[in-house]
Amino acid sequence: MAERFADRMEAGRVLAEKLIPRYGNRGDLVILGLPRGGIPVAYEVAHALNAPLDVFVVRKLGTPGREELAMGAIASGGLVVINDDVVESLGISRKAIAAEIISERAELERREAAYRGNRGRLNLAGKVVILVDDGLATGSTMHAAMAAARRESPSRIVVAVPVASAPTYAEFRSIADECFCVITPEPFRAVGCWYTNFSQITDDEVREVLETAWARELR
Repeated sequence: MAERFADRMEAGRVLAEKLIPRYGNRGDLVILGLPRGGIPVAYEVAHALNAPLDVFVVRKLGTPGREELAMGAIASGGLVVINDDVVESLGISRKAIAAEIISERAELERREAAYRGNRGRLNLAGKVVILVDDGLATGSTMHAAMAAARRESPSRIVVAVPVASAPTYAEFRSIADECFCVITPEPFRAVGCWYTNFSQITDDEVREVLETAWARELR
């Protein structure tokens, strides 16, 4: 069985080691962390690569009655990604989808305000963008993040996570410009199984990590 990470910070440092040879100290690099769990990982990656960090808010659209199953996701910039296979197989109505989008969009906007305050988003045009989360299970939120980021014309989109299911990792290797992952354990079960400490990250903790990163960038 693959070894577990102690916590998200350790996972970020280990992930950064894989990224440094190719992306360390580049002037055209931006690290985008997916909250909440991806922010501590992304902080360590940004610090190791000497790159700016920003938050990229993505919200899963839960299936009615089975909220843990994603039928899609929404992301910063108003993008909506729907998993047509899930919607069709479960016969989910357009009305149910619309209601979930309205609910999650309100939460997305609340989080944007809570994490960013009045700080503007980084310009991604022409940049190498590394999207970071604490792991990939189905990949629905990362799909939304990739699609939203592509709208802003980066030169390259890289997906980087400490742990992923093998099929999802293979999928992102084919659709991202590049994909980095430390471990793809089998059986996978869930992202949290591969962390000793996988405690819930609060909004205040996300904001604190971001403010620390942004203060460091001003030095």
